Amino acid sequence: MHKIGEAEIRAVRKVIESKQFGRYRGGEGGFTDQFEKALCEKLGVKHALTVTSGTAALTCAAVGIGLGPGDEFIVPAYTWIATALGPLAAGAVPVMADIDESLTLDPADVERKITPYTKAIIPVHMGNLVCNMDAIMALAAKHNLKVIEDACQAVGAFYKGRRVATIGHAGAFSFNMYKNITCGEGGAVLSNDDETFYRALIYHDVGSFSRASNAGIKFPLFAAANFRVSEIQGAIMGEQLKRLDGFVVGLRRRRAVVAEVLSKSSRLRISPHHDPANALGLTLLFETVDAAKAFAAQHKSKRLDAKTRIELSRPIDSGMHVYTNWEPLMNQRVHHPKLNPFAWAHRKIEYSKDMCARSLDIMARTCRVGFSYDAPLRKLRDWAKTLL
Repeated sequence: MHKIGEAEIRAVRKVIESKQFGRYRGGEGGFTDQFEKALCEKLGVKHALTVTSGTAALTCAAVGIGLGPGDEFIVPAYTWIATALGPLAAGAVPVMADIDESLTLDPADVERKITPYTKAIIPVHMGNLVCNMDAIMALAAKHNLKVIEDACQAVGAFYKGRRVATIGHAGAFSFNMYKNITCGEGGAVLSNDDETFYRALIYHDVGSFSRASNAGIKFPLFAAANFRVSEIQGAIMGEQLKRLDGFVVGLRRRRAVVAEVLSKSSRLRISPHHDPANALGLTLLFETVDAAKAFAAQHKSKRLDAKTRIELSRPIDSGMHVYTNWEPLMNQRVHHPKLNPFAWAHRKIEYSKDMCARSLDIMARTCRVGFSYDAPLRKLRDWAKTLL
């Protein structure tokens, strides 16, 4: 739903003309530094670090909060596999918990899944649907756990006056081609905690020990990976960030229009949302799987004009965002047996296809209503009436 245009082209041209493609080659104050500063100001967060992907952001955030071998972290059954595999790369093992009817992590099931070895909870704001962060943060405080917000699919969204990814101890964004703002591939780690941020900063740059800008870090440097971005990505994201608020406001307004129309129906039920006033995404929950399938089949995708599409997705009963299809994880298979985090766990971790049966049922009875942030309002309202 994002746009890329002349502003991004001009920004990239400046990078090319400068011949300083690396963010650390030209000193401080480059495009990536400027983007991170602007991101902090817009989101009201102390630290932001641009990395190569949302997966990299999750790995760096896991390192940032201190996740490692033997630790368990809880993730929802409905998300992209990176939510589980990102922290797995830091040595910790994922435990799946059910979602509730909002399509986000169910706090009640999270508490049931907590063990003496649990160190973190990773709520996911899927498809611009925000989690119950009040309940998640209360659980974390009660059990002395850390929270990493996976906001890769909800960049810019709000939860009760705060931007998602700034509420937990760390947050992760993705900037790939399917996200709210994009540079093709990219991501960011956010945190208000100095130690969490600096550990993520060190880990994202294998050369962190050599950077003059890191001289003030008061934590011991350690062996790291390489998730650095180029100035080209930073330049593009600087322009994309300027459009974020317009995207969010546009999507919120259009979601409200569709919700107003659909709420008049006695046979359609809008899925619950944890912050309706700021909602960006909308799904419909049906009583039966057959009803959801029939509704989706009846209402095919449609173009309002040459560039704007509105559509209903099929029930979310399959696809790569469902834990049952995470083949590498379900089989606990990594590239080398001696580096398998499951061998370091304090207890046997077992996965099965039916371990989150409630999630599968909810997904199979849910249809997503999709619309662009700039869809013509009158035509969008008329289309919504056809669903009644």
